[in-house]
Amino acid sequence: MSNLAARVAPSPAGLAGRTVVVTGAGAEIGGAYVRAFAATGANVVAVDLLRTARQAMETTRTASRTGPGRAVFAPADVTSPSDWQLVVERTIAEFGSLDVLVNNAAVYRAINRKRPLTELVVEEWDQVFAVNVRGTWLGIKAVAPTMANTGGGSIINVSSVVGRTGAVGFAHYVASKAAVEGLTRAAARELGEHKVRVNALAPGLVDNDASRTLNTDAYLTAAARARSLPRPMTIDDLTGSLLWLASPASSFVTGQTVIVDGGQVFT
Repeated sequence: MSNLAARVAPSPAGLAGRTVVVTGAGAEIGGAYVRAFAATGANVVAVDLLRTARQAMETTRTASRTGPGRAVFAPADVTSPSDWQLVVERTIAEFGSLDVLVNNAAVYRAINRKRPLTELVVEEWDQVFAVNVRGTWLGIKAVAPTMANTGGGSIINVSSVVGRTGAVGFAHYVASKAAVEGLTRAAARELGEHKVRVNALAPGLVDNDASRTLNTDAYLTAAARARSLPRPMTIDDLTGSLLWLASPASSFVTGQTVIVDGGQVFT
């Protein structure tokens, strides 16, 4: 059993036997989410583009091997309503239920470099909003009827602290993550009567490959020092809060944004 599995499997998360859909599963953070859920005994549908199939399928193999949950890969473009319908159908066919959705897919590393908002072009802006906001909305729209018809569920939209603080060179990304938080609150209001909870998870700057592609070492060091817990943030720092939001332990929590950043941003 991996260190991560050993750490989360004994926890009273109440996720064993539940079915979780995780988007953006071919990337580093999304893959960690898949493995963390499988370690609790949940079954996971890992969603990402076909071009990330190799990474996503390796993640599902590892998650299924270490278990005790099982994971499968479902190729899909989160900006496509028809692809979302296929994801829901595949999930029900494979596991018989759909209990949790983690809207994690986002354009971040693909931004490639920071640039002033005056230099952004429409195509860049639209690409970020298509995946980060439209993709999140389509995911909620696709799973909500199934969850409502089967007694409820938990939807977790991945935001970012930069939606609160702003960030130089990321105007489109910042705006998209602020929109995700607004969408989270709107969806929580609408879906609560169906026992569907909708929350957001807002990470700080994670020290991983994607962040190192876009930021200098000095920037990452300064971000770590600005925290109340002054150290680099790892992917594992996120999984406990994610599992809590997905689980019955947070059954009376909805419409909230849980910030996980080591105490840099307070609300």
